[in-house]
Amino acid sequence: MRSLEVKTDQYKYIEQSFRQWLDILGYSAITVYSMPNYIREFFNWLEQRHITQVNSITAQHIKQYYSYIKQRTNSKDGGALSPSFINKHRQALSTLTEYIRQSGRYQMPYVKLEGLRPQTEKIQVLSPAEIKQLYEASHVSDGSKWDTEIGIRDRALLSILYGCGLRRNEAKHLDINDIDLEKNIVHVRKGKGNKERLVPINKGNVKYIEDYIYNARPCFTQGNKMEAFFVTIRVRRIHEYTLNARLHLLVKKTRNPVLMEKAPTVHTLRHSIATHLLNNGMRLESISKFLGHSSLESTQIYTHLAEE
Repeated sequence: MRSLEVKTDQYKYIEQSFRQWLDILGYSAITVYSMPNYIREFFNWLEQRHITQVNSITAQHIKQYYSYIKQRTNSKDGGALSPSFINKHRQALSTLTEYIRQSGRYQMPYVKLEGLRPQTEKIQVLSPAEIKQLYEASHVSDGSKWDTEIGIRDRALLSILYGCGLRRNEAKHLDINDIDLEKNIVHVRKGKGNKERLVPINKGNVKYIEDYIYNARPCFTQGNKMEAFFVTIRVRRIHEYTLNARLHLLVKKTRNPVLMEKAPTVHTLRHSIATHLLNNGMRLESISKFLGHSSLESTQIYTHLAEE
């Protein structure tokens, strides 16, 4: 999709401003990168049909394009596109329509497109024992210059990603002022859909977060005043990809073949804490608020995981 060329200046401008709009609203880095690429394919399709003005796009055009996407083959293997991939195109069209309607500069009809049922994938959950191994692995030295400080930061990362159930993007955008150690609360300001919520920190994780704030973070900031809570050795806000990279390294340090085969991601930690809380008697409604879900239906998947 990145290689597709869009020649119309209006389409080029919209793609760029759409990307900026997504970033301002707090969408994840992956979404900010990929969603405009889906829109570029839509604009390329329109240009091939000599439609070069947004105000000329009709509901019929959108429906025809969506039908084209559902029938298009995969450029890599020639097979059909997955339902998940098609749904991403659908979401991109819907979000673009919302952006254009809010901008007020152009007009684009809203069309309700039916999504495809995604292929079911088994949600992975780590056991409490495996989570404990990850914390213990953060103490394993690799002999690097920043070994001690990075280990302290890794424990704080686990405390935020597992202990507080934050998403990658939420953890990345945390600022130092979002951590209230007096009330043991994390203020998530850039949640999914730009929603805010308050998340409690349990006593065990508070000590790891305090250790990071007072003993490791000053080493990373190197005397610079920074808003970012998680800081890298290059004195920058931590990147989302770094979060997964640190988790993969901790998994490797455990030397647990079962855990290494699972290859957990940051989102696995979020699934794990939700399941553990449910197993320990927390009400589903409370877990839904804890995770920042917009509806209880999203949280109900954990009842099946808990049963398993």
